[in-house]
Amino acid sequence: MKSRFWAAAAIAAAMILCLAGVAVGQDKVSASEWVEQIGNKGSVNWTDGYIEAVGIGAPPQRNIGTPQARPMALRAGQVDAYRNLLEVVNGVRVDSTTTVKDFTVESDIINTQVQGIVKGAKTMKQEYLSDGTVEVTVRMPMAGNFAAVIVPRILERRQAAPMPATPQAPAPAAPQAPAASPASGGEVFTGLVVDARGIQARPAMSPRIIDEKGQEVYGSMNVDREYAVQQGMSGYARDLTAAQSNARVTNSPVSVKGLKTEGAGRSDIVIANADAEKIRASGDNQSFLKKCRVMIVLD
Repeated sequence: MKSRFWAAAAIAAAMILCLAGVAVGQDKVSASEWVEQIGNKGSVNWTDGYIEAVGIGAPPQRNIGTPQARPMALRAGQVDAYRNLLEVVNGVRVDSTTTVKDFTVESDIINTQVQGIVKGAKTMKQEYLSDGTVEVTVRMPMAGNFAAVIVPRILERRQAAPMPATPQAPAPAAPQAPAASPASGGEVFTGLVVDARGIQARPAMSPRIIDEKGQEVYGSMNVDREYAVQQGMSGYARDLTAAQSNARVTNSPVSVKGLKTEGAGRSDIVIANADAEKIRASGDNQSFLKKCRVMIVLD
């Protein structure tokens, strides 16, 4: 009888440890995800598309040891977490020259909208520490409401910016690219994967892919606003195979190598002219680029 009891106890203990291991594993970040730590305030998970921050709260000295201590510490931790989240959000790169803070500083409307979205961030974890303080983790998605505030501003800026003069003016070349189709030999791709490892590229909400002549292959000028808002302009990964098999680029993406970066934020990626022409000649070029079916692989 005793042996059966201990056997059952051992099985129960093993199950508890197994479940605990699953719970811990769910908090871990995959090695293929690109996560940018922002000091000790929080982080940006560019692969899963969310911004996270941690706050710590303590009860007032006079309330330590009273029933009000924990609720007051929790409230203080939440306030600290939201404050830190706003700081992290303001530091997010919009493109190679701009951060979210640049938008919030120049527009009271955008500033108010961003603050409102931050205050609506979801509480992911509350941890009561032995010293009576509470550690609170909050998270907000980059797509959806946040992107709906920032993306239109990006598009306005890009459309208002003067187009760079192009030294080459091959009038016949313009009609030739759209003329390519599956029937005439143009390949059909379902997405674009840019291998930007080894060139110190960095993620941004609005990256650009340009050729060696400085002409845009992919950027905010050729995306559908709704797709950019709902899923972001590009996905990010650390692993090339993971990027190529990502559902975002579906089953037949074209993969190209980044040669170098442009801009202070290092989020504009230069690819070879031959690769750029291959993308432009794709029979489904306009479709997959408009739908933001782009993955970028970073170190």
